[in-house]
Amino acid sequence: MSKKRLIVIGIILAVLITSYSLFGSSSDENSPITTEVVKGQFLNEVIISGEAQSTSSKKIMGPAGARRYRLYQLKIQDLIPEGTVVKKGDYIGKLDPSEINAKILDAELSLEKAQSRYIQEQLDTTLTLKQERNTIKDLQFRIEEDKLELERSIYESPATIRSLEISVEKTERDLREKKADYSIKKRQANAKMIEVGTEVSKIKQQIDALVDLQKQFTIYSHADGMVTYIKEWNGNKVKVGGNISTWNPAVASLPDLTKMESKTYSNEVDVRKIKKGLPVKVGFDAFPDIELDGVVTDVANVGENKKGSDIKLFQVLIKLNDTNENIRPGMTTSNRILTHTEEDVLMIPLEAVFSKDSITFSYVKSGYSIQKKQIALGLSNNEVVIVEKGLEENDIVYLNKPEGLEDKSITLLK
Repeated sequence: MSKKRLIVIGIILAVLITSYSLFGSSSDENSPITTEVVKGQFLNEVIISGEAQSTSSKKIMGPAGARRYRLYQLKIQDLIPEGTVVKKGDYIGKLDPSEINAKILDAELSLEKAQSRYIQEQLDTTLTLKQERNTIKDLQFRIEEDKLELERSIYESPATIRSLEISVEKTERDLREKKADYSIKKRQANAKMIEVGTEVSKIKQQIDALVDLQKQFTIYSHADGMVTYIKEWNGNKVKVGGNISTWNPAVASLPDLTKMESKTYSNEVDVRKIKKGLPVKVGFDAFPDIELDGVVTDVANVGENKKGSDIKLFQVLIKLNDTNENIRPGMTTSNRILTHTEEDVLMIPLEAVFSKDSITFSYVKSGYSIQKKQIALGLSNNEVVIVEKGLEENDIVYLNKPEGLEDKSITLLK
């Protein structure tokens, strides 16, 4: 072959190679993608999302003792935004005071009536006792008059004298009875005054208690912290316009941000892999650069139906070993629960696994050709699978199906 001809062939080859690199590899969407079989540590993880919450929190309570006055539902009239950092004594919110105001007004009206009865009873008692005292004085005057008359009748007939003596004795007896009656009526009057006075005092105490209760309708923080809204039995947060029960008058809470956990739910398949004590890597959607270590502390034995779904889910609680000042309750978490590890195993991506007629195989590069080799697989996760037989470390496998090899036979395992 002449030198000139070799130069021409070389130029043609260079043009072809350049054309392929410029057009073929970029325009052919089905160009083969390969990767190596690697040997290393296999991690089997369950990845589920959850919600950050505090394991310890102090509730900010509404008025205590409202049930005593037949107040069973209290409406929230105002509440500071969730996530507000407060100090002890800072304003938190206010409950609707209309019901308590109505009860105070009723009690004040009852007090006016009771005070009116007290005054009326006082006047009646004063008048009655005054009449009794006047009667006693009249009897005493009559006795004196009868005694003077008796002294003047010393020269009268015995019958006249005896008649006067009987009159004196009768008046004295009437005086003694009237004094006894006066004593009884006085005690009766005192008892009635105590009764109406006690009623007045009782209503006054009730008004004082209602006023104190009314003051509790304006709620202040009892400690430093960050305000979070509490949840009702149905999972909805209690907000402005909502009601709180006087059986549990919590308005909000102050979580301890140094004691946090991730609350999540696992499906029926994955929950079998999750056990107490498994390590977890917890990430946060709001802060992708933050990842904290955690540990599974509780796995529910009984599933529950989540709202809007018929699938049974099992609650899983994950305690955070560390904390971060940016983490807040209610943040969405990404939880990678490590359920199994194996060291020094061969692994390939899931995309490199194919199957035909119940035979699992991979496309393996062998020199300038491609083989379809049967493989035996072990455990897998969301990305890779363990290869127990059929491949060696650093073998080149294809992630997509090469063209023209559909009818090529599969090299079976020995």
